[in-house]
Amino acid sequence: MPVAVTLAAVVVAAQPVNASADEAAGIPGTGPCATDAWRHESLVPTELDIPVPYPVITTVPYPAPEPVPVRVEPDPLPADPCADPCPDLTDEPERTPPSVPRIGLKPSPFHFGLPVPGSEPEPSVPGPGGRNAPIEPAPLVPAPSAPNVVEVTTVAKQTGAGSINRTDKRWQVYGTDLGIMWESEPGRIAVAFGDTVGKGFHPPGGQGEDWRSNVLAFSTDRDLADGMTFDSMVQDSRCHAAEILSSRKLDNVEITVIPTSGFAVGPRQYLTYMSIRTWNSIPATWWTNHGGIAYSDDGGSTWTKDPNTRWDNIFGVTNFQVAAAVPAEGYVYLFGTPNTRLGSVALARVPEGRVLEPDAYQYWRDGNWTHEGGFTAATAVVHGPAAELSVRYDAAARRWQMAYLDTAKAAIVLRESHTPQGAWSESARLVGVEEHAELYGGFLHPWSTDEDVYFMLSTWSDYNTFLLRTRIER
Repeated sequence: MPVAVTLAAVVVAAQPVNASADEAAGIPGTGPCATDAWRHESLVPTELDIPVPYPVITTVPYPAPEPVPVRVEPDPLPADPCADPCPDLTDEPERTPPSVPRIGLKPSPFHFGLPVPGSEPEPSVPGPGGRNAPIEPAPLVPAPSAPNVVEVTTVAKQTGAGSINRTDKRWQVYGTDLGIMWESEPGRIAVAFGDTVGKGFHPPGGQGEDWRSNVLAFSTDRDLADGMTFDSMVQDSRCHAAEILSSRKLDNVEITVIPTSGFAVGPRQYLTYMSIRTWNSIPATWWTNHGGIAYSDDGGSTWTKDPNTRWDNIFGVTNFQVAAAVPAEGYVYLFGTPNTRLGSVALARVPEGRVLEPDAYQYWRDGNWTHEGGFTAATAVVHGPAAELSVRYDAAARRWQMAYLDTAKAAIVLRESHTPQGAWSESARLVGVEEHAELYGGFLHPWSTDEDVYFMLSTWSDYNTFLLRTRIER
């Protein structure tokens, strides 16, 4: 997801960055094409477009018009993994970096919206029925010790040029971030990415053409030691990844819609997302309209944003704007933070069969599961600063794990607990800016084990994703 460039500078300044000799020489890809290589982009960009906002009065229809999704069945990928399946679409003239950094000004409309009725007024349909959730005790249990992290290694670059998946050539995904993973069906992992750029991409951040707010890949790769191979992406045309959740793309109305977690209950897929009103120039902040839940009944090809299951951003400070949802033992647990990288983590739960019933949610508040007070009264289970949450439950070990960006430590950290409400352990450092400058997001792979944890990392200067591996000694 986009972040303020000023934040990147602040985080990088927190610790020195030391590139390894291998990285300086370019790290060879482990596949599909062994001749591919990647290295981190320079922290001094060769090109930078600085947005210059100007006011525009815009009529904004409510409800938002939803485009009719276009989907195609993708052609099989070439047998030769180094072959470009669509050279007519993806070949670009080689970019020659300027001898001095090019800094340009990009006029960008900042919309003041006038609400008007949409062409198809929203039908007056009541929200899902159901009784209010009961109040049930949920005391804290003693926290385990912090996880003993003994080794963290970078496995592979996952997206963009030089990546093991060659997403630039196969799906016109040249730059993207996040990489949120869940098991969409037995033996298959879905991977949701945030703002995505196609041809003309140049970092830092998502600069370039063919902007999609989000895209979705799938993988059946169980051997992650050499990276995570993507089998396919949801496509709307040949060699082109589709946007799966639409957005208005109007700054100060709704600039984008970003997935924050995914899960499956039976055949139905769910995505938590945040509707971003505007990316802020203040470091570590942005402004959401609401956090919400979308669902898919066709394996993730098309999605519907549920109009009732939303957490409005009241005065810009309420929780559950950025959420991580985890199904476990008959419930879906929803961990949430406000629309910044500075807030604390709150917790809710709902029975698996009632995800789209707002009245069925219970919020953890001072040792109880309760509906009273609603989501604004939930008590913090982990104190901030916490950003880009990812949570998994290891049923075999009966252990909860939470990874997030700790902006105070300029690092991705890991905590563990015996229960979702905690108490949670002290955090253990996984990876910091000294290894991957301008990092954010550490999204846990659901097929991780108790001692071998894989996670997806994003960096602003590369604006692409990397798979990392953590070894924990028990």
